[in-house]
Amino acid sequence: MGQIENLSDIAVFARIAASGSLSAAARDLGLSLAVVSKRLARLEAALGARLVQRTTRRLSLTEEGAAFHERALRILAELEAAQEAMGGDGRPRGLLRVTTTAAFARRQIAPILARFQTACPEVRVQVTATDSVLDLVQNGIDLAIRQAVLPDSGLMVRELAPNWRVACASPDYLARRGRPATPRDLAGHACIVYGDPPMTVWTFAGPDGSPVDVAVSGAIMSNDGEVAHEAALAGAGIVLKSIWYVAEDLAAGRLVRVLEDHPSPAAPIQAVFPSARHLAPKTRAFLDVLGAELRVAARRLGEP
Repeated sequence: MGQIENLSDIAVFARIAASGSLSAAARDLGLSLAVVSKRLARLEAALGARLVQRTTRRLSLTEEGAAFHERALRILAELEAAQEAMGGDGRPRGLLRVTTTAAFARRQIAPILARFQTACPEVRVQVTATDSVLDLVQNGIDLAIRQAVLPDSGLMVRELAPNWRVACASPDYLARRGRPATPRDLAGHACIVYGDPPMTVWTFAGPDGSPVDVAVSGAIMSNDGEVAHEAALAGAGIVLKSIWYVAEDLAAGRLVRVLEDHPSPAAPIQAVFPSARHLAPKTRAFLDVLGAELRVAARRLGEP
């Protein structure tokens, strides 16, 4: 095994792993494809191991590549934290990578970005909007904003704002099909399911407050929550959506809440990040701004 002489080769490898191809990494880094290929080859030679497996259609990490990638991301995070600390002033700076659902990115994150940029002009923000739950470490993401009770994953979690889901449908749909009286009645209704994978089991509170799981089905399924939302507005069926997305439609009468006596469990909006030990100033600043904005907005949502 040789010696890694250029830390930028590690950064190039991390971007290749995150983007899934050499050409995408080259675009992200502003380098030519030839330079990216050369740096990867130099790193593989120094390590004495093949890090990526190339085919005509895709690129994937080898077993050695996956093991090195996990350590490489820690090295890069420590290096970035050290560089920021050496700045002496603790000012937020650098590239902040954030992921959240497509709908939340458009409705809540995008309006905040301009204010955050004014407060922290040295921070660049890259938002990955997807309903898929991305692996933060594998994808080199600093921060995820999620709406769920999260399992213990070893990641750090900070609650930002309250959130709950409501079952609702358009007045037109309810006029045609009637209102469900209990969660079990959903079996006789067209339910719109979404997510990646689609959430086909909905949970409500039973008469004694204990959770009741109901398997739902319908003619419409999507990996995009906005598609489900628009379908519900058009009268296609009942949807279970975060109050953050449907509060305005409920207030305007475009959607009507059903099963009010059987609330769905709370699913707070939470920030998830790999480690609090070296939380970079850019991440801390973004969390502070986002949390303050969401708490103000949450006051307009009412009660579950």
